[in-house]
Amino acid sequence: MLLAKPFVFMRHGETRLNRQRRIGGRTDVPLTALGEAQARQAATWLARPWSRVATSTLQRAWRTAELAVPGEEAMRIGGLDERDWGRLEEQAFERQTPYEATPPGGESWVCFQSRVLAALNGVLAHDVLPLVVAHSGVFRVIRAQLFGNPDGVRLPNAVPFLIHPGPQGWQVRLYSTQNAFSRSKRGTGSPCTSTVSLKSSSGRTHRP
Repeated sequence: MLLAKPFVFMRHGETRLNRQRRIGGRTDVPLTALGEAQARQAATWLARPWSRVATSTLQRAWRTAELAVPGEEAMRIGGLDERDWGRLEEQAFERQTPYEATPPGGESWVCFQSRVLAALNGVLAHDVLPLVVAHSGVFRVIRAQLFGNPDGVRLPNAVPFLIHPGPQGWQVRLYSTQNAFSRSKRGTGSPCTSTVSLKSSSGRTHRP
């Protein structure tokens, strides 16, 4: 179970495999030039001191953090690495198995979910509003904890989201410290821009 504490989550910037619509998994690919530009753009939304910056050990995640929050020391955590998709690594998205199924030669959903939750809870237990920079699959674990299902739209690259519990349950919102600072001058002090829908218009979640 995910600890009921707020945090900011951001997927890494674009990679070659993202652009080609292929499964990245544990393949350690670097950011593209666009991916680096996306990470630098995210710095305008993330300009604040962070209690903790945590990333996976894969370069697309920690490099995104280096560019998005320059000067912050990031903790690289293996538990936040993307899922091992086994023989499906670098294959087209169309060959991807359902998330709850175990890909051939890869990591089961149960094992993946267990290690991601252990890593996230380890960060949440000790830090107030940490920033986590990781992967689409890691967010699917979060989504499954929050809403009971890993399916849904794939997160955009290098866009931060505030994930926080509230009286009406968990919410996922776009995050920007610039909006937080401007709103605080008007007395609201909220860092949230808009709530993100995790379902299609029909009410059913869908895969990317």
